[in-house]
Amino acid sequence: MPKEKPELSDAMLKKMSGKRPEKNSIQGTRFTIAISSAKGGVGKSTFATNLALALKNIGCKVGLLDADIYGPSIPKMFNINEKPKSDGQKLEPIIKYEIQCMSIGFLTDQQTPMIWRGPMVTSAIKTFTQKVNWKNLDFIIVDMPPGTGDTQLTFSQEIKMDGAIIVSTPQEVALLDVKRGIKMFDKLGVKILGLIDNMSFFIGDDGKKYKIFGEGGVKKTAEEFNKVFLGEIPINPVIGETSDAGKPIVESQPDHEISEIYLNLAKKIKSAYF
Repeated sequence: MPKEKPELSDAMLKKMSGKRPEKNSIQGTRFTIAISSAKGGVGKSTFATNLALALKNIGCKVGLLDADIYGPSIPKMFNINEKPKSDGQKLEPIIKYEIQCMSIGFLTDQQTPMIWRGPMVTSAIKTFTQKVNWKNLDFIIVDMPPGTGDTQLTFSQEIKMDGAIIVSTPQEVALLDVKRGIKMFDKLGVKILGLIDNMSFFIGDDGKKYKIFGEGGVKKTAEEFNKVFLGEIPINPVIGETSDAGKPIVESQPDHEISEIYLNLAKKIKSAYF
């Protein structure tokens, strides 16, 4: 069988890196952290929302940017049903749980499909990074869409990203895409803070751990690419229930063992930048 072509060849990346303009940070923010995977369905949005809340709980001023134009999740997970205000020049982020939020889902009906070509997606991302009145943020957490496409390139080439956290489940079918994402960020010069093994196991009523999606795949991938392994987050029905209810677990149950995992991770991230 013919070898599959990479989405971005070395020649393309070299050409882009030689011509791309100086990256601009998002005005009103100090550090931009992308939550990515290159694979859908691994819990990026759940991770992004709970990490943002954990950083807030340890005293950081935090923004949450939903960069998934085709499948925005933040409106549902934060139970936001209002539209952002505008002064004609900039949009005002919607504040929920003391987090400044922005999503294409705030501007469209929840069931409206975004049938957009790449340039329109890029334009929307630039609007959210350049024409939103973000205010005095320590961190802006960016919930990335799956893949290695226009959104990832826009953030990597034109916006100063201070780091990316890669989220995956441990099975090989997810890690194949994750490895492509790691290589993309490496070639574009974006620092990968580490990898998270999400939905890594389930604890049954008998107290035993069940490795539903396999075991150790994310840690092995981190070792393979010489990246930091940031730990495991187990499957727990409460995580889904609280997210569906619009009040994620770190906000609704800050003393829960899952919330403690996020809080410990947030402390590590804060200490790395402050």
